[in-house]
Amino acid sequence: MSALKFVRSVWEAFRANSGLEPRLLDGIRVTAASPGKVHFELPIQKEHTNRLGVLHGGTIASMVDLGGSLALASRGLFSTGVSTDLNVTYLSSGGKIGDLIKGEVVCDKFGKTLAYTSIKFLNKDNEIVARGSHTKFVALAQKDPQNIVEALEPGKPETSGSG
Repeated sequence: MSALKFVRSVWEAFRANSGLEPRLLDGIRVTAASPGKVHFELPIQKEHTNRLGVLHGGTIASMVDLGGSLALASRGLFSTGVSTDLNVTYLSSGGKIGDLIKGEVVCDKFGKTLAYTSIKFLNKDNEIVARGSHTKFVALAQKDPQNIVEALEPGKPETSGSG
């Protein structure tokens, strides 16, 4: 299975089983994935904004969280662990209703116990508007039978026709 197909399947599991993500981030589209890297985008709607009509910082923080999970999915984890640390730095407004915000997330280190991710957010003009980092405890998640970690090792060629 390709990283993109697996990441999308994990996102669908979030949408089906989580309380927050399907309510706040249901419009996210995963646009690209390779082992350790994921790109996604979100069309900004009213529920993503603050009272000033611009993208709410809480929406970005939620995307740091979700983005970190999707980066771990791109490494083959179906169960993506639990957060131990999350950081967001806001550089400028992420946009307003009708704009598109894009996220680019990388798994910086994937260990037996902890995994570390970093993310940047780009506005419609491809300017960085925020960045974040996310640390997750993955020791228990590594045991999920739905994982495909060996198949999605970075640098390992993905087989054609497998998804």
